[in-house]
Amino acid sequence: MQNTLAQEIWPLARSSRMAQALLVVAGTVLLAASAKVQVPFWPVPMTMQTFVVLLLGIAYGPRLGFITGALYLVEGALGLPVFAKGAGMAYLMGPTGGYLFGFVAAMGICGLLAQRGWTQTVLGMVGVMLVGQILIFGPGVLWLGAVIGMDKAIALGLTPFIAAEVFKIALAAATVPLVWRAVRH
Repeated sequence: MQNTLAQEIWPLARSSRMAQALLVVAGTVLLAASAKVQVPFWPVPMTMQTFVVLLLGIAYGPRLGFITGALYLVEGALGLPVFAKGAGMAYLMGPTGGYLFGFVAAMGICGLLAQRGWTQTVLGMVGVMLVGQILIFGPGVLWLGAVIGMDKAIALGLTPFIAAEVFKIALAAATVPLVWRAVRH
């Protein structure tokens, strides 16, 4: 296993529990901010939340990525305004709950793949991002489908977001390998 991107950039994150705690808290702040910001896009406005979810997992590795995602859900369940619209346990268990729980799985698995070196090439990065998207949208659409039916869930909870997610995959694939090269030199 290799160092995570966060450990390469900030070596203190390898051993200092305080540094790791700071990264986790900073990650939940980034997640909350990314849920609130909307970018005009077609066919629906785009948030950068899934992008931030996956990049945090990739940068932090499996353990810190998973912990960051789990803490984000705990913050929201406790009523902190970290989700896109609303907070509390009812919001977490509502129609978008599957996506939120998918965030945690995606952060852990993408972190594991990153720690194994997959994110250092463009092709590997595309693969990691695709895995992450499946881990977010799979449970998200299934959960939503249990509430509104699968046809509607696909039409409302997946199809309108495909173009934005392809854009995010391309953005990550173009930038993360460059960051690795810069850090290593």
